[in-house]
Amino acid sequence: MRFLHTSDLHLGKQLNNVSLLKDQEHILAQIVSIAQEEKVDAVLIAGDIYQRAAPQAEAMALFDRFATALTDAGIKVLAISGNHDSQQRIQYFSGLVQKAGLYIAGDFTGSIQKVELYDEHGAVALYLLPFVKAGQVRRFLGEESGIATCQDAIAALLSAIDLDPCARNLLLCHQFVTGAERSESEENSVGGLDSVDYRVFDAFDYVALGHIHKPQRMGREGVRYAGSPLKYSFSECDHEKSVLLVNVGAEKALSVRPIPLKPLHDMKKIRGTIGEIMAMDYSEDYVWVMVTDENVPPDTRSRLLAGVFPNMMHFSVDNSGTRFDMDILSGQRIEDKTPIQLFREFYMDRHGGREPDADRIRLVEGILKEMEADNREER
Repeated sequence: MRFLHTSDLHLGKQLNNVSLLKDQEHILAQIVSIAQEEKVDAVLIAGDIYQRAAPQAEAMALFDRFATALTDAGIKVLAISGNHDSQQRIQYFSGLVQKAGLYIAGDFTGSIQKVELYDEHGAVALYLLPFVKAGQVRRFLGEESGIATCQDAIAALLSAIDLDPCARNLLLCHQFVTGAERSESEENSVGGLDSVDYRVFDAFDYVALGHIHKPQRMGREGVRYAGSPLKYSFSECDHEKSVLLVNVGAEKALSVRPIPLKPLHDMKKIRGTIGEIMAMDYSEDYVWVMVTDENVPPDTRSRLLAGVFPNMMHFSVDNSGTRFDMDILSGQRIEDKTPIQLFREFYMDRHGGREPDADRIRLVEGILKEMEADNREER
């Protein structure tokens, strides 16, 4: 049986107040084409369908068109909610849309939803586990369960499944796996309480992970982050975005192949002198330009915007006499940033663009960790 694994669509996301809906529509159309060309049985979406818990109508309409295009082609869609999604909104009408081949696990109800698909080798069991926190699971299993961390919670939920070890078993899960390489556009927790070890998934032949935006394997071939289909921050410039083609054959034979995606606009960092940059080819990519000249005319940004990079989002000067960092537009939405990102920006603003050192970052992380612990005790 063949699957296409993706995650972290973040439909409705903006970057520096620029809507990415056209970029997202372009990339979703590619995913539909790939699914049809590869003749997959289902597309797996491992959480964060939307950027916000209350997505705008345009984002919801885009997902509707995407899911409809797949199900009209006879391709099933299995999706779970992520930490950016509203579980209740994602779950709405789920019973009705199952008849069209769309299975959504949004609202965590204490157990893990199971979907069975069949091919010539028999059944494939797919388990849909939406994003959960330890407190949610503890409310269902009771305080006496001793669940304190996400590791405890996920282990307890998975151990409760009556899993057939001879069957082909797949899991959709939206969590942070210890050791995963992060990027700035993800919502990070502090202190490691929300992380899980990849070995908690040992009973499953393939685990379709979401939450981390860089495609990566976690511990073994069958535990994978597909990554986001688009670059959502300049920390992702070097990511090779793709979807994963997963084939689960007879006798649990597994193969995983990334299929590259081509964005409408790439995201790049460009560094050089004004002359070098002005001589570059015109590009509508989303770029961060850093000029290195000692003397930078005040109209440099406007010249670059008008002549070379009309979608330039970030402009910096790096030379011996000055260090400053200026957004072209009004900056990423504050609610989309982590506390550490906000601290770093505040520190740089007060110290001439200089990054805070590791000791200061650790100090702030420690304070945030203590605040999280205090909040848990109050609850």
